[in-house]
Amino acid sequence: MNFLIREAKSTDVFAMHQMIVDLAIYEKEPDAVLATPADLEAALFSSEKSGKSAPALYAHVAEVDGEVVGMAIWFLNYSTWLGTHGIYLEDLYVKPEHRGTGVGKALLKQLARVCIEKGYTRFQWWVLDWNEPAIEFYRSHGAIAMDEWVVYRLSGDALESFAKD
Repeated sequence: MNFLIREAKSTDVFAMHQMIVDLAIYEKEPDAVLATPADLEAALFSSEKSGKSAPALYAHVAEVDGEVVGMAIWFLNYSTWLGTHGIYLEDLYVKPEHRGTGVGKALLKQLARVCIEKGYTRFQWWVLDWNEPAIEFYRSHGAIAMDEWVVYRLSGDALESFAKD
């Protein structure tokens, strides 16, 4: 199968948004997506149009015969210990009918190349503990689970309450 991995364009936003919804359904959170296509477009491309500083969110897509069939949405993180940026992969999604064709691996490899080209020292992401196919895929390519770290999150009412105290 021939596919193209490229940086996302504003014309990809609706396809990407649908994949975000599909990912939420797969992750058993069908009502969790509050972001709109306009939100996604603003996060990815508004600075390009306004001439402001670089965007804080980036994306690559996989295209087959002109159709977007996969995506990787990412942003920069920073290691104070290493003194360099890294890539944090927020979402990786490949449409079910294109899984197993190398599209997901190609998207990950493209982000790994971005790390190397830019001198970033880390490429990391989260995966749900029940998503065994993804875990095995990542392990098979040398990714290491950071099991000693526990993720914490403040959001919604708890975030607002904490901010006020």
